[in-house]
Amino acid sequence: MALRPPRLDAAADEVARTAAAAPDWTALADVARSCVACPELAATRQHVVVGDVPTGGRPRFVVVGEAPGATEDETGRPFVGRSGALLDQLLAEAGLDRGQAAVLNIVKCRPPGNRTPKTPEVARCSGWLRRQLDLLDVPVVVALGLSSAKWFLGPRTKLAEARGRAHQVDGRAVWATYHPSAAIRFGPNGAPRAALLADLTAVAGTL
Repeated sequence: MALRPPRLDAAADEVARTAAAAPDWTALADVARSCVACPELAATRQHVVVGDVPTGGRPRFVVVGEAPGATEDETGRPFVGRSGALLDQLLAEAGLDRGQAAVLNIVKCRPPGNRTPKTPEVARCSGWLRRQLDLLDVPVVVALGLSSAKWFLGPRTKLAEARGRAHQVDGRAVWATYHPSAAIRFGPNGAPRAALLADLTAVAGTL
């Protein structure tokens, strides 16, 4: 299965060209931090949350969420709020080390009020994520939440049907699972938390 390129407008096309020209992670991060392709997001954000990568060595796997929240926007780092704390806990329970992962989002700026990113925003930001995945060249991706799952697997994806197994996408094993925010919303005994832990444990078994 191959990723379907998003329908690009002029801003998305410019991002894609700029991102593709970045020779390495540092150069990509530098240029992404000044992105104004989405005027509403650029006007309300504090930081462009480019993503975290291990300080030394290639990541063992990549985690891709939806978009930054309030704490992420304040700090400039992904998954450092409540969802991030739960993600760290469940990764550890599954036998995975966040320090060995790249942690990214499909959209790099916080949508106002934590709303779901709009389709044009996802399309405009896609160039950054595509180049990140190319530069990292990691064969295992964990897509957290429906927005991320749809980015990799297509707009008709249903999370309950897609989770629990790897999908081969552009040479990568993509595991779609619930976002930690869903696990928080349904509580410690809810189905999303149990499914998220089960999927992370399955991922750990492949590494």
